[in-house]
Amino acid sequence: CDTWTDHFGEPSGHGTWVYEAMQEDLVVRECFFQIGIRSPGLREARDYVRDQGGMIFTARALRGLDGLALQPVSQAIRERLVQHGMPPVYLSFDIDALDPAYAPGTGTPEPAGLTSSQAFSLLEDWADLPFCGMDMVEMSPVYDHAELTSYTAAQLVWTYLCSQLQRTKNMKRR
Repeated sequence: CDTWTDHFGEPSGHGTWVYEAMQEDLVVRECFFQIGIRSPGLREARDYVRDQGGMIFTARALRGLDGLALQPVSQAIRERLVQHGMPPVYLSFDIDALDPAYAPGTGTPEPAGLTSSQAFSLLEDWADLPFCGMDMVEMSPVYDHAELTSYTAAQLVWTYLCSQLQRTKNMKRR
């Protein structure tokens, strides 16, 4: 969830950035979304984003949904963004949101994650959102047998970049 208040006794680490961003008012809390969360951690960490006004779509809630069946997730995100003036959206894609069957090359694999198809369906549906950037995190090449994770991550980033190129072209036509 990246909502820990410290990282093994250190005040900051890769598992604290969401907590820190919210504490420092760097994000619009109500427009913070987590998708694919399935951490068995403490309730305070697991539900922190929701407790701060954001939205969480757990992997369990999305299980079995794909394609058009995922559109209510995108619709809820769009509605929330509109309610708050369509702020810029930054996508931090944590590859371990995917089930290890689709992305084994991470240091924190956890079963029952999203499928790669779900990830692509959502990302393609978000093509029109006002993105200002994206990152892909939690890749661990030493665990990435057959480069499954690398290929999936690269394709996800490519899909994002293509959608932004298309969005830019559409904005110039107006």
